[in-house]
Amino acid sequence: MAQASTMTRDRQSILSELPNFVNLDSYEIDRRIFWDKDLYALELERIFARCWNFIAHTSQIPEPGDFLTTVIGEDGVIVCRAEDGEVYAFLNSCTHRGNRVCFAEVGRARRFTCNFHGWSFGLDGSLASVSRPQLYDGNPTFDKAKLGLHQARVENYKGMYFATFDPDAPSLDEYLGDFRWYLDVILDNAEGGIEFIDGNIKSRLKCNWKFPAENFVGDAYHATWTHSSALIAMFGKAPTIHSDRSYQVNVNGHGWEFGLDFIGNAATLKSPEIVEYLREQEARFAERLGKVRSRMVGALSSANVFPNLSFLVGHNTFRTWNPRGPHETELHTWVYLNASAPETLKEHYRRGVMLTFSPAGLFEMDDGENFENCTSTNAGVVTRKQKLHFGMGIDSKIESESLKGNVYKSQLNEANQRAFYQRWADLMSSETWSDVPRR
Repeated sequence: MAQASTMTRDRQSILSELPNFVNLDSYEIDRRIFWDKDLYALELERIFARCWNFIAHTSQIPEPGDFLTTVIGEDGVIVCRAEDGEVYAFLNSCTHRGNRVCFAEVGRARRFTCNFHGWSFGLDGSLASVSRPQLYDGNPTFDKAKLGLHQARVENYKGMYFATFDPDAPSLDEYLGDFRWYLDVILDNAEGGIEFIDGNIKSRLKCNWKFPAENFVGDAYHATWTHSSALIAMFGKAPTIHSDRSYQVNVNGHGWEFGLDFIGNAATLKSPEIVEYLREQEARFAERLGKVRSRMVGALSSANVFPNLSFLVGHNTFRTWNPRGPHETELHTWVYLNASAPETLKEHYRRGVMLTFSPAGLFEMDDGENFENCTSTNAGVVTRKQKLHFGMGIDSKIESESLKGNVYKSQLNEANQRAFYQRWADLMSSETWSDVPRR
């Protein structure tokens, strides 16, 4: 794990500069937000340590004792289902000398024991025992109740568990807001919800975490250009994105760009069995979600829950862009499907994701190269001073009776990317959650 950044410039001077980095009146973004180490240190504090971060799906930890290890920003975290059935998240760092407590990525445990001095912690993170406890007899500073692993707040939405280390953060429901209505396209289109397929893919990219996150929140513009050769190899031509039958929606920096073509993304998995399954379930999706949302289930689209949880419906992948400094990102990818879907579809989805959005996938290789080049060019002193333009679709906002949140016509737009960076700016410039506006 990379070492967390600390600020080298005076904190007040950094805070005074913040209003200059995102100027949506002129539709400009300052490139320094992708390169500056001091800004990155502030991101870890004001975004990752205070936002709700995705940590696990219930299918990954179904039984008491089941656990996995993950990260929030650059903080290592253990996520575990305890004996009481509740899910807890706590720092993966012993309260005695700070050693990493759990080195396994996933497993089942009765407790977590530090291999340095033998301090042992329960499934809820509480300090259960220490080696040679008599050494602490009569010591008033030794209070087991205060020496458990540092806890995060944990809440879940339809099986997706999120955590925050900020006690003053709004509830998860408030944080997600109307975006929950869109998440149901994935999480609640069938009885029983979704499940994650065992295992995940981890890879590293030499890029700032915001480039892939903003790409998924709203960049349909790149799809038929960047991925044209892959799409032509698959279908003989690149598909057309219909501006008049597609949308962008955003709420509090969370965003989804989508068409209503039903199987645009799913078709690229090159599995007739998956397309057949979706077609068979189409009427049931519409009955559960309504006609408009049912057309989103496998459509040409992408989305991001702020800050760094992205997903592709149809491809059925969730992914987190975990920062490893301002110039590197660790990508974690999971494949999911409806829990009620035939067992045989698991392998079709797994193979389809390997073909498209894995480190060797046809689409991910294209994207990764672009994300890395977008980052590395900003090493230049002169280059770094130039602004980036985010002005596509400035007059595209519409009122909609069938869609929630802020709605914009056409997925060929930068409205969601502007909302993403506005949320970034709001959080970075706010001392407390009460100062963060709802958008």
